Amino acid sequence: MFEHFTEKARRVIFFARLEASKLGASAIEPRHLLLGLEHEEKKETARFVAEHPELKRLQEHVNPRGVPWKKLSTSVDMPLTEESKQALSAAKGAAEVAHLEGIGTAELLRGLLSVAKG
Repeated sequence: MFEHFTEKARRVIFFARLEASKLGASAIEPRHLLLGLEHEEKKETARFVAEHPELKRLQEHVNPRGVPWKKLSTSVDMPLTEESKQALSAAKGAAEVAHLEGIGTAELLRGLLSVAKG
């Protein structure tokens, strides 16, 4: 599934998985993808989120109450939620429209934006 992703975009998925497990999630959600993007491309992600307030909603849902969650093992298989699959599909579409050979972090941000806008 990730063969069309650039190395940086693959690392985003890795960090999203790591964040999801640290937060005790049972699946990788768009908010975890955003955390992965922030880890890999901090300045670019911050600028994009500032320009698109719809993404702030994802940031606010990371842990709105600051409640500590039970951490999950990183060896446990973790699926993507439907919203995350939609974001990755939209990222693929953005790369195709731009005639890019690979799906990069900018396309992942656009994919998350399409999900955040609903």
